[in-house]
Amino acid sequence: MKRFISTLVLMFVFVFGVNAQTSKNAQGTQAEITFEKLEHDYGEVPQKGNGVTEFKYTNTGKAPLIISKVRSSCGCTVPKWSKEPLMPGQSASITVKYNTNNVGPINKSVTVESNAKTPRVILKIKGKVVKN
Repeated sequence: MKRFISTLVLMFVFVFGVNAQTSKNAQGTQAEITFEKLEHDYGEVPQKGNGVTEFKYTNTGKAPLIISKVRSSCGCTVPKWSKEPLMPGQSASITVKYNTNNVGPINKSVTVESNAKTPRVILKIKGKVVKN
């Protein structure tokens, strides 16, 4: 019985010791995504005008950044991004195209999911599409 308890205690100490060490190391070696801007204001855009903008970002962390998913709040907004890992210090951009066929206000969001320290970032676009 004593042997069983001793073994159990040793396993407990080992598991928590390794877990604490892993967590400590992981904090300093994570990817981190930093955007130049989180919102784009188109102002007034003519109907059927240019609805394209870019959100530039940099991996300011210490591990490769992988953007796993970018989704928009509606089908009128289409994001494009690189699926390749972004190394520390490198920059890239997410291109967002808003369909300007319909007249009215623009108030949409684009959600970016990655392996970064902050795993979810919400980008916003706003403005107004006006009739020609």
